Amino acid sequence: MEEARKKEILDKLAEAVVEFEEDMAREWAQTALDEGMEAFEAIMQGLAAGMETVGDLYDQQEYFVPELLMSADALYAGLDILKPHIREEDVKKMGQVVIGTVQGDVHDIGKNIIKLMFEVGGFEVHDLGRDVPLEKFVEEQLKTDAEIVAMSAMMTTTMTGMKKVIAMIKEKNPNVAIMLGGAPVTQDVADLFGADGYAASAGNAVQEAIKMISNLRKLQGKA
Repeated sequence: MEEARKKEILDKLAEAVVEFEEDMAREWAQTALDEGMEAFEAIMQGLAAGMETVGDLYDQQEYFVPELLMSADALYAGLDILKPHIREEDVKKMGQVVIGTVQGDVHDIGKNIIKLMFEVGGFEVHDLGRDVPLEKFVEEQLKTDAEIVAMSAMMTTTMTGMKKVIAMIKEKNPNVAIMLGGAPVTQDVADLFGADGYAASAGNAVQEAIKMISNLRKLQGKA
């Protein structure tokens, strides 16, 4: 495929997500397959790239929760067509993630988008949902032996629960990498709570997770 055509398809997939166009996402996803583009590339460089733009617009307060939801619908519409065609060799199995929104917090839009990014990025995801009791994060990590625990909070009042979870998990298994995200969370908060990573956006979360797993494996002598 010519580079110009490839760029056009990827740009259209991204645009469909940014503009909440479900039909457009389906059409261009099918076009990508029909013209021989790898499904994984279409997802990561097209749909996921569009979702990153949406994340930026949300951060800049140009988009709000309704726009996020509509963009996610367009993303899923394209994914439904592309996902069955992902070749296993394209997706390296990156590891396991336990993810959830902490106790007292029912906001899960950001968490759901990040979960999706993890799945697309090759992680096995154990989603605990929202308003998750703090000890549940610890139990699920021990049960699955997941390398990463990702917690989200959208309110300062619920954010403090993250610190307790980090202490509980690190006590039982110091090798687990813990990532925090959500509106009130900053890099300073993550450092203060003793987290290993902080995700400012959905796309950033997967990059951060890959970095954390690679560091973990080095620590464990598996690199």
